[in-house]
Amino acid sequence: MSAGKPRLTGDLSLTSVVLFGLAYISPGIVVTTFGVIAATSGGAAPTAYAVATVAILLTGLSYAKMARVVPGAGSVYSYARAMLGRRIGFLAGWAMLLDYFFIPMVGWLIQATYCEAQFPAVPRWVWLVLVVALTTGVNAFGMKLADRVNKVLMTVAIGSLALFAVLCVVYLGHHDTGPVTGAVWNSQSSVGAITAAAAVAAYSFLGFDAISTLGEETKDSTKTVSRGVIACVVAAGAIFLVLSFILQLVHPGGRFADEDAAAFAIKIMVGGRTYADIVNFISVAGGVASCIALQASTARLMYVMGRDGVLPRRVFGRLSPKLGTPVTGLLLTAAAGVIAMGLDLATATSFINFGAFLGFTLVNVSVVAWSIRERKEGRRHNLFTFIVLPLAGAAVSGYLLSRLGGTALVIGLVWLALGILYLAVLTRGFRRPPPELSAVGREPVPAPEDPPRTTAAA
Repeated sequence: MSAGKPRLTGDLSLTSVVLFGLAYISPGIVVTTFGVIAATSGGAAPTAYAVATVAILLTGLSYAKMARVVPGAGSVYSYARAMLGRRIGFLAGWAMLLDYFFIPMVGWLIQATYCEAQFPAVPRWVWLVLVVALTTGVNAFGMKLADRVNKVLMTVAIGSLALFAVLCVVYLGHHDTGPVTGAVWNSQSSVGAITAAAAVAAYSFLGFDAISTLGEETKDSTKTVSRGVIACVVAAGAIFLVLSFILQLVHPGGRFADEDAAAFAIKIMVGGRTYADIVNFISVAGGVASCIALQASTARLMYVMGRDGVLPRRVFGRLSPKLGTPVTGLLLTAAAGVIAMGLDLATATSFINFGAFLGFTLVNVSVVAWSIRERKEGRRHNLFTFIVLPLAGAAVSGYLLSRLGGTALVIGLVWLALGILYLAVLTRGFRRPPPELSAVGREPVPAPEDPPRTTAAA
């Protein structure tokens, strides 16, 4: 990129990127999904979350490794492109677009639904338009403003979770709910039930990888992004474990009158109806922080792919001259969010999981491919760390992919087929390679199809 053109700038600290990842994940999801996880695991929700944390951490380690090898803002798109080839990289980016493009829509729908439940006199579409406009406006003015807003909202959200945990502990101090060990393993638990619940619980971590899209906007990005990914997974896992353990003590077993509404029932039990209503409103603050992170990641992925010519460069590959942000991507995701007012959450959510778990699988495979390339060039790395763990991460991600429902798999496969057709057009029947990746301010890592470069060309 030539001098004078707007570019992404590196100002974010490790704390900022970790909070960004946590906002994307939305830690409060452990509360809203507790009933489902507890019911599936036979009343051993924290054990299911422990298994899920270890499983996701395997992929987190692979993201951390790739962030050091392939710095930039493209996430799995950049990693797969550099290690597995340009065409696979394109399809990885295409698959992740399905996840990234529609996941803000899901976040906005959730917040609009919460607001409508709190204020039923105001239609959901009004809340949807308001929250879309708010997050788009914040993101349009750059990551500095988004970072400040995100820190404030995440502080409120985490404080709300901490208060809820305290009320649960106070409740436990006045009520005998049975042995503590029952929350970890009991007569209704089994290995099959725990692993099935862990597969569901793993969805709670979706979004930690969004940190890898901020490679060009962080201080000392090579170290910051890799450390941020691991710190985010560990922090989220710790929050999920602690809260699910406390909730499982408050409500032993896995039987509920309504699994989906279990969290609200527990809030009423430990704090009363007024408290439950207040917390429901406060949770919207954390949700808005999540939506800011969701939309920012999506716009940056589309910007990188547009900058490379994978998506139309004139539309996607430019930053706003005044704001220095990918406004086109922000407006497109905002438009998708407004269109979503005609969808329900179940349908919207089914759009996103295919791309996420396919992307996780490819990141793990990319680490293995990089290690093999290094060995061929005489540089050897720890076999367990760079081969065994990534293969385990790929196997886990593949398993989670296979656990998706029929609708999600059909949507994902159709989207992937459209990507192959677009790639065929882009490469004129696969006769030429896709456009070359060129990270801002950095020398790209050659993809396997790249011809050897001379010193002058490099």
